[in-house]
Formats: sequence, C-alpha cells, structure tokens
Amino acid sequence: MAMKVFRSLIGKGLAFALFSCSVVAQPVEGVANEKSRRFTIAYVNDIHAQLEPHAELFWSGETEEYVENVGGLSRISTAVKMLRAERPGQVVFIDGGDTIQGSGPAAWSLGEVVVKPMNSLGLDLAIPGNWAVTYGAEALKQRASEFSYPLIAANIFVDGTKQPLFPSHLVREINGVKVGFIGLTDPDVPRRQPPFMSDGLNFTGADSIQPLVNSLRASGEVELVVLVTHIGLNKAIWLADNLEGVEVILSADTHERTYQPIQRGQTWVVEAGAFGSFLGVLDIDVDKNGKITERTWELRELRPTLYAEDPEVRAVVEQALSPYRARAGKVLGQSSRWLGRYDVLNSSIDRIIADAVREAAGTDIALTNGYRFAPPLAPGPITEGDLWNWLPMSLPLKVGNAKGSQLITYWERELENVFSPDPSKRFGGWLPRPSNMTVLFDSSKSAGHRLEALDVGGRRVEPEQLYSIASGSHRGAPTNQVHRVVQCTETRELSLDLHHAVRSYLTRHDPIVFTDSQPAVRCKVSPAVLRSQFQSNEESSDDAQL
Repeated sequence: MAMKVFRSLIGKGLAFALFSCSVVAQPVEGVANEKSRRFTIAYVNDIHAQLEPHAELFWSGETEEYVENVGGLSRISTAVKMLRAERPGQVVFIDGGDTIQGSGPAAWSLGEVVVKPMNSLGLDLAIPGNWAVTYGAEALKQRASEFSYPLIAANIFVDGTKQPLFPSHLVREINGVKVGFIGLTDPDVPRRQPPFMSDGLNFTGADSIQPLVNSLRASGEVELVVLVTHIGLNKAIWLADNLEGVEVILSADTHERTYQPIQRGQTWVVEAGAFGSFLGVLDIDVDKNGKITERTWELRELRPTLYAEDPEVRAVVEQALSPYRARAGKVLGQSSRWLGRYDVLNSSIDRIIADAVREAAGTDIALTNGYRFAPPLAPGPITEGDLWNWLPMSLPLKVGNAKGSQLITYWERELENVFSPDPSKRFGGWLPRPSNMTVLFDSSKSAGHRLEALDVGGRRVEPEQLYSIASGSHRGAPTNQVHRVVQCTETRELSLDLHHAVRSYLTRHDPIVFTDSQPAVRCKVSPAVLRSQFQSNEESSDDAQL
C-alpha cells in the first residue's frame, strides 16, 4: 500500500534513521507457553504533572459523578504492582507523554519535580508529548537524561542535523513475544506551542513509520508492532487506516477515554484518559507462529475505593512537592460549585479565565485557549496551585481591535481546526473560550460555512464594526495578532499577565457563583456538553465507546 500521510504529518525522509536509533532488545523474565504466550501493556498518558490524588469527573451518557481523591502516582503504582504480581514477567509499562508540564511545581522546577516520582513507578518506556518542549530543548534533554527509563520518538531531530534526539524504537521480549515499540510525537509542536519552545529541534512527520515497521518485520526482529503516539485520537485512527503491520496504536494528547478499543482492520487504537486517573490494561495472547489469538482492553478507573495508595511512592511524591507546598497552598478565592474543563465547547474554569482577562483589559471581548489540562476542582478554596494547574505558564495580556468580519473568519477557522472531518486539518486543543461573546454553529456543515450566529454583548456582530479584544500573548507572535485573530489594529501589550488578571478576578468575585446557565458556545447538532472530539462515521467501529 502506498503510504498516504496527512498534511500535518508530512516528514522529510527519514530512511537514514531506521537503524541508527534503535534500542537493543531486552528480554523480560518469563516463560513462554508452547501454545500461547500472553503479554500485558499497562498504559498511562497525559499525566500533566498531577502527581497526587485529585478530584475527578466520571461520566456515562448524561450521568455525571464527581469523586475526590482519585488517581495520583501512588495509585498508579498500586495498580501496576497488582498487575505484575498477577502476571509475573508479562507486563510492560508505558507512558504516552505530556508528563513534565501541567502544574505549578513542574513549571517552577522546569519539570524536575516530576522525575523522581515518575522513576518510582518502574516504567519501561515513554514518549515525549507536545508539551515536553515547554521549558525549552535543553531542559527536555536534561529531564530525559534523568528518567530511569528510555524515551523513544521517530520524528524529533536536532535541528540542522540528522541526529535523532531519541531512539526511534525499542524492541522488548515479553514472555517470549518479541514486540517492537515505535514512538511518534506530534509533528505540529512548532506551531501548536510557541515556536521558541522548540528552538534547536526539528519535528518531522509520519512517513518514516511504514518503512520502519517493514524493516523491523523483515529482519525477523519482532513478531508484533505497537505504535506509541502523541498525536490525538482522530489522527491515531487515521494512521490505523493507513499503516500495515501495526497491531496496536496507543494514543495520547486528546485525553480521550476509550472504554472499548477502536478497531480499524487488524489494528486496535486505545487512549487512557489523563491526569493519572486511569490505567489502560491491554492483554494480548500470541501463538507460536506470532499470530494474535486473543486480546482484551480494560480502562481501569483509579478510584480510592478500588486502589489504595502505595505508601512508598506517596512518600517520594511528598518529598518532591514539599518545597512548593507553601506557595501552591496560598488561597486566592472560593468557589461555590464544582469547576472543570471537560467540554470541547465550554468550561467553567475557562469562563473564569476569559472573564478575568476581559475585566482586567477593559475590552469588548476576550479570547482564551481551549486547554485540556487541569483536573476538576471541588467547591471550596481556589489556591495558587489550582491557578497554575489551569495556566501552567502566564502570558502578558495583549489588546487590539478587529472588525466583525475578522472575528467571523477567526471562528470559521477555529471550527475547522476542531471539527474538520479530515484529521489532517485538525489542529490544537478544543474551541477557544470567549467572554461577552456567544457563538452558534453547525459542525456538520463544510469548512467556512459552520458559523450561524455571532453576538457580542447580546447584539449580532456587524462585519464593519470594530471590536476591542484581549488575550494572552505568546512570545514571537505577530505584532498585529490577538489570540489567533489576525491583522488587528492598535495592538499593544499591557503590564498585566494572565495570572494577575485571574488573581484579581477571584478577589473581586469571591466566592465564584455563576448566575446564568446559557453557554457561550453552542452547536446545533451536538449535545450541550460535548465530551469528545472523536466523531464516529460509517467507517468507524460500532464498538467504539468514549
């Protein structure tokens, strides 16, 4: 099959790297059964530096359940130790990336606070996520050198060279089964994250993956291939449709909860939520000829009633976090309700941030990013640590003016980024979060024709009218751009940053109480609360459940 590579994953020809960045096979202790050999993949992804147990929201259909004290590395450790005790020599433990970013202590230590706690879990391998570059290339290299397990990625190179930053793949023998693990992280990192973060690195595409799979299989080095990806669920499914010889794709980045595997041909695609609240368990039975005879997937919720904390790992986490307790524990305000960020369209956390930005800047509207990181927050105090969970970096505020026609173009582009049926055109996180603006759209329509109504302050946007906008400003962003609204006029940066704006807002609006229930962003053809970007179609497995 000719490999069709979606546009955002176009690479630059990596044939030279196929054998130069492999890791020598390491057998795992265990005895193979003559008829069938079983191995188990234990999988976590998108921990986002949430080292401790935290509140979590579980849902099934329209039923919601908030649970406190979920997950954390200590419960992950307990769950994996239980697996290894049940299946000695059969378990390989993998982290799918976005590990060193997502909290105040992680930001304040450039990710170092995460290292010893993660090392205490006994991981076998990991890949870097799109936020791995948050603190710059040198910090990423340093953190990677400190981990006790290898990172793999077939598509990250030292800029201007052919030198891979990490091995492209790793081969492990698990209970007699030779498995090749190939790493692929998001090629869009230099566009999704501020470009200065990835200075010194070159991210290439997925066109090297099929040749690498073919080479591993032709050499007889592996019986099965597992592709460990951090590109989002829709793009992982696209790869499953367009690759041959890959039995499993482990997905990450979009924080999707696949309670049932998504099957495309002979390939299973799975993702294990986020924040260490879940452990994915994939069992695969292989016969003596290297053929899969049975496989099962289970997404385990790490609830406190099901998994106790591992006291040894809890102690390691406490030692790592103790220098930051006073700073993170400072109370900024109170909330009278649960706050969360599990909606493609709207979220209570981002409503606070967007309203805070608009109030601080004194503009008609404010726009903020549709970030996915940050677990829910129970009613009660809102602390400095919570603020840094919501916004792990603080950006200066920027203001400017744009015509209504520019805002319409902006929203059509953002809707395409999130809802395009073509995975290659999906980009970034969830929809932006507006303040003092309402958006009505139809996601089923074609690009450029989804937006049905756009209001500011309760009045329909006029194409020729000027509106003042505020948002955070990334270093290196075009001078005339506010958020991703281009060609703005009278732009300038303020002396305030996002954190200052939110702190001030929490002081003035203590406690946080939302008096209206009308969401700012609404889709005509989806539920009021949309939990996932994954949209099944006629080609998707009927078994897929999120």
